[in-house]
Amino acid sequence: MIVQSTDINRVGSELTFADTGLLGAFIVESKCHFDERGTFARIWDQSVIEQRGSDFRIEQCCVSFNDRKGTLRGMHYQSEAHQETKIVRCIRGALYEVIIDLRPHSPTFKQHFGLELTSDNRRMLYIPAGIAHGFLTLADHTEVLYLISKRYGTESASGVRWNDPAFAVQWPDEIRVISAGDQRFPDFTA
Repeated sequence: MIVQSTDINRVGSELTFADTGLLGAFIVESKCHFDERGTFARIWDQSVIEQRGSDFRIEQCCVSFNDRKGTLRGMHYQSEAHQETKIVRCIRGALYEVIIDLRPHSPTFKQHFGLELTSDNRRMLYIPAGIAHGFLTLADHTEVLYLISKRYGTESASGVRWNDPAFAVQWPDEIRVISAGDQRFPDFTA
């Protein structure tokens, strides 16, 4: 027996935005449409983001897979020559995403924001250039999708330490796996 379904592709999708408290950074949620086949949701709409005053264009898409709960990646950013805006979404598992404003002239300089991104809540985080980001996995086998505005520049790769007292980030769980490079970032000085 064939089940008739509503043409979900013709249903208008909506994106909603919530403030993070950091200048220019926001949470993006997409309205999910359900029918007997499952769900459909638009996760990006260039015209909607332009209406918010952003000129973000996707130049790269990347995925990171993290085998173990308690894996920390971050806090990363690209310096001037390759500064990038990112959108981050958890597509499998769960993570706690943290962003830190490193823009010296921003009214939210040195402030941070964190939230849980999961494959179930389908939230995304829009991270403007000049803001460092990192995450701690809250489940085994967590996979993360990144939409990125510029090509990665090895010579511009930088970061701040995940436990730097200048930011006092409170991670929600024990850190079990972290790269040597992420542990070696020096104390932040402004």
